[in-house]
Amino acid sequence: MPEHTVTELAITMAHVMLPKDGNPMGFVHGGVVAKYIDEAAAVVASRHARCMVVTRSFDNLEFHNHVAIGNLLLLKTSLNMVGRTSMEIGVRVEEEELTTGRVNHIASAYLTFVALDAKGKPCPVPQAVFTTPEEKRRNKEALLRREKRLVVS
Repeated sequence: MPEHTVTELAITMAHVMLPKDGNPMGFVHGGVVAKYIDEAAAVVASRHARCMVVTRSFDNLEFHNHVAIGNLLLLKTSLNMVGRTSMEIGVRVEEEELTTGRVNHIASAYLTFVALDAKGKPCPVPQAVFTTPEEKRRNKEALLRREKRLVVS
């Protein structure tokens, strides 16, 4: 199985938030943001595993700010950890005000995905290469979160 660098797999997804995404106050529904977080993380997991993946867990999602209709929702991803059949993907959510360029941090989340074979059973995924100090720090923190999740399970 070919290994990937974390940098190769990172993506940024952008979505203009439209009235259909919002509530009567003119802000985006939290569920819409959560859906986009899951989609962005799934892209990274699928690109790494090169097979079907399913969301195993989605950590506590806390919103620091709201997102206004008409602004850009940015989802910045990072592959943080790779297990035998699972991966942790980190997603940083930002809002860019299109008229000013100002960027606000909205939320951050960690999602665990499991790779599945054609029969729907967990299958091995390739290891990843963590090269930068930031990637190594994220990997170390992800391993600690994994230990905590396994204790709770």
